[in-house]
Amino acid sequence: MNLKPISACLCIFFFANILFAQEKTPIKFGKISMADFDLSQQKYDSGAAAVVIADVGFTRFEGNQKGSFSLNFTHFRRAKIINKNGFDIGTVEIPLYKEGQNVEKLINLKAYTYNLENGKIVTVKLDDKSVFTDQAQKNYIIKKFTFPALKEGSIIEFSYTQTSDFLLNLQPWAFQGAYPRLWSEYEVVIPEYFNYVTLTQGYQPFAINTKNSVKEHYRININNAAERSELEDLNPTATDSRYVMRNVPALKEENYTTTLANHIAKIEFQLSNYQFPNSLVHDVMGNWLTLNQRLLEDDQFGAGLNKNNAWMSDDVKSITNGAVGKLEKARKIFAYVRDHFSCTDHSSKYIKANTSLKDIFKNKTGNDAEINLLLTAMLLHEDIPAYPVILSKRSNGKTNEIYPLLDRYDYVISMTNIDGTVYFLDASQPKLGFGQLAEYCYNGHARIISKEPQPPIFFEPDSLTERKLTSVFITNDDSIPNNLTGRFQSYLGSFESYDLRNKLSKRSGKDFFKELKSPVSSDMSILSGSIDSLDQLDNPISIQYGFVLKNALGEDMVYFNPMLGEAYKENPFKALERKYPVEMPYASDETYILNFQIPSGYEVNEIPKSAKVLFNETEGFFEYLVVQNEDAIQLRSRIKLNKANFMPEDYNTLRDFFAFIVKKQSEQIVLKKKK
Repeated sequence: MNLKPISACLCIFFFANILFAQEKTPIKFGKISMADFDLSQQKYDSGAAAVVIADVGFTRFEGNQKGSFSLNFTHFRRAKIINKNGFDIGTVEIPLYKEGQNVEKLINLKAYTYNLENGKIVTVKLDDKSVFTDQAQKNYIIKKFTFPALKEGSIIEFSYTQTSDFLLNLQPWAFQGAYPRLWSEYEVVIPEYFNYVTLTQGYQPFAINTKNSVKEHYRININNAAERSELEDLNPTATDSRYVMRNVPALKEENYTTTLANHIAKIEFQLSNYQFPNSLVHDVMGNWLTLNQRLLEDDQFGAGLNKNNAWMSDDVKSITNGAVGKLEKARKIFAYVRDHFSCTDHSSKYIKANTSLKDIFKNKTGNDAEINLLLTAMLLHEDIPAYPVILSKRSNGKTNEIYPLLDRYDYVISMTNIDGTVYFLDASQPKLGFGQLAEYCYNGHARIISKEPQPPIFFEPDSLTERKLTSVFITNDDSIPNNLTGRFQSYLGSFESYDLRNKLSKRSGKDFFKELKSPVSSDMSILSGSIDSLDQLDNPISIQYGFVLKNALGEDMVYFNPMLGEAYKENPFKALERKYPVEMPYASDETYILNFQIPSGYEVNEIPKSAKVLFNETEGFFEYLVVQNEDAIQLRSRIKLNKANFMPEDYNTLRDFFAFIVKKQSEQIVLKKKK
């Protein structure tokens, strides 16, 4: 075998990669020319309202006066506004972390707007007085400004440095956002004393991804025992990491997206441990066992679970009066907490400071953590095994199974194991049944907080199937000329039942039926209606009503959609392509059945043809079956998807699948008068 051509190719490839890896940032702050306004040769979505030309960040450690290190993060961005819909890119918010009196600082902020006027570049500088400070939340302030003199065609750029003494807050970097980015770069130099876990996500490739060992010099001011300070010079090896992405498309939210935060191309850093010369390793991140212990000892989480809680004895005895066995006791305790407590916040994982479980019980209000930790304590009081469970809601983003990153969690539920059966409980939602969770809890990885080591648990949407069965009967009633009469009945799935209960908690069932609109061109009158199991929260709801379709007949030709408003009217997947997964809340199985008696004096001119389509062979199907006999038409439409999440490579198939459903379910039955 002749290896020379292969070796030559490898050499050329290697040399090209070296050149490419050394490519420098193409844009420099403050250096702008007439040619910079012309982006016609760049690759980006032609429909974009704005384009980020360059977004560059750099973080370096520096020795400080406090005997440790600080983080210096420098950020530069240049963008062009294409049209007025892109003006929002001209408003910039910079979050600064604070803890007590220690606050991250913003220095050297510069911002300019550049416009072409009469063949010249006109520069307008941001006035320092136009930078405002907002108190966003307890631990953050926001520095906010809007560029001056914004116009269609403006180029804007800013630069600033953010200094921080919080070593846990090594700046993350988003390579992607609401607008296309032609060049996005982040560089970070980390001294060997610090061990950060690097977390990357997204679906865009790196154009440059390099790590090099470099020698760094740091000067730290150290206070000794004699209360005198002295300077210490450190010369460690450091790792210089550089990440670049080019021509990154905008990330736009589409239907069936939990949160774009799960899919945006970004990199994050979590401090695992650190070790200075001649000292021990200091563990920062810990592990799941140490996190469990810390949470169970925390006064704002699990400390109250380990107490006797004798103060609740009389109340719990009254609540569980007459209950036989642990399961019935658990049901009564759960129902009491759910029905008597108001949840003030559904995005918490801690009890508020200076608040006890006894306070929560007395006030009958609390956030999700407070209510469900109280529920757990009440179950434990009755010797019913129970544990808190921490999770992240779908809108909050995914958690990490490997690393105990507590800041990723924003919700607490309770778990009990009775006679070998596990029940997950959420008493913070007033319309949930025993053992039910809202769909937003089904976001994958979660953790049981227990003294004993527990494996991770997973609330996967693919494990859920939402079933719905709808039946419609339309009869031939000659006593009401030109009208059609019928009966509608629908058995809802668990999640649709939950949504309807919440909707009806704000209005009456009568209002619900009044708001029903005719699914056809004629007017619809509801003759009678009922909603079954509305107050039986453990059971799904069924809806029944009789109806009259007024003036549906009378014409020589009558066009009638047999789906009666239950059809997919439009494709939920409109984008031509999708770069991240489709995340439905559950798998589904929807069946619609119609029995239609052909009206007297009419005959069928045309009916839809039967069809059946498989989705990826075994992952679902759509069937549309139509049968006609002498005086009736029977229709059965069924859509079944065996899973909830679909990868980007399945998107076109999924889009075509629903396009076929929309087209088929829009077909009509055509009747004509007999001659």
